[in-house]
Amino acid sequence: MTDESSSKLRNGFCIYVNFLFQGPAPVLSDGDDKYVVFETELEAQKELVDNQMTRLQQFLDGERDFEDAMTVEEYIVPVCVHPDGVITDEDGRSFGPEVF
Repeated sequence: MTDESSSKLRNGFCIYVNFLFQGPAPVLSDGDDKYVVFETELEAQKELVDNQMTRLQQFLDGERDFEDAMTVEEYIVPVCVHPDGVITDEDGRSFGPEVF
């Protein structure tokens, strides 16, 4: 017999940043305060690469300084999305409730 509530859980990946006072937290949202959860780690990695390429282009265009363009603070964390939209990471931290 399967646990019906666990069958509604969805695994994915979020992009996190380590905030000074808050600690690790998801950083990417859809603009409506919904965290973006990628279905695969590869999708999340591609998003990070795209963000890095944008920062490097901004440096080349004179819009960012070199150190800022080269610094990558984001990282990928496996998460579990609960039926109510709460995201839980591997360290038990919860965020949400809304997910995109």
